[in-house]
Amino acid sequence: MADGLSHITTRHAQVSADVAFRFLSDPTAVGRWSLGCFDTTPVGDDGLHTGHSLIDGNQGWFRIDADPERHVIDYFVGTPDRLTRRISARIMAGEVLGFDESSCLISLCAWRTSEMSDQRWRDLCVLHEAEIVLIQGQVERAAMRDETEAR
Repeated sequence: MADGLSHITTRHAQVSADVAFRFLSDPTAVGRWSLGCFDTTPVGDDGLHTGHSLIDGNQGWFRIDADPERHVIDYFVGTPDRLTRRISARIMAGEVLGFDESSCLISLCAWRTSEMSDQRWRDLCVLHEAEIVLIQGQVERAAMRDETEAR
């Protein structure tokens, strides 16, 4: 049942969970799939990054908290002085769920803030649906490129 407080979207990718985790925890890669924080650059040495929304051009900031053992990435987003853990990614190894062992399931989860308008929330959900498609395509393409270069 949808309650309008969270949104999750998942894709099955033909890469290992480790490959997907490395991709999703790379702040440079975030700047190629996050429509709200595109073309990222670091701000200082503490893991803070910035980019711009492809929708309205506004500047956004984020910091990544990645747990490689659990394949979970939390994205703290907002302004430099007020970052909130609002977006998370979780990667499940394919074989755990009966899929091919060289694949994984990638999920993005977003939580709605109390001040977010209905329209802003609907837009965010639509954007996440597009972002998961970008993630799947980019991580699979990068894995194929790496495999070709290794030969």
